[in-house]
Amino acid sequence: MAVPKKRKSRSRRDTRRSHWKVELPNLGECPKCHEPVLPHRVCMECGTYRGKEVIIKKEAEKD
Repeated sequence: MAVPKKRKSRSRRDTRRSHWKVELPNLGECPKCHEPVLPHRVCMECGTYRGKEVIIKKEAEKD
């Protein structure tokens, strides 16, 4: 089995790992309620997807 002869420095190790960062998700805007929405997902605020109501949302009762 291959074993390294010399120890790699922290700088060399971290340079190799520089692309392992976490990226923010691509957010779009819901055309109906203008809330941020992940692409190809139903808007959880108004319940629409591609202009059609998929989830029926009940409006909050006001006291």
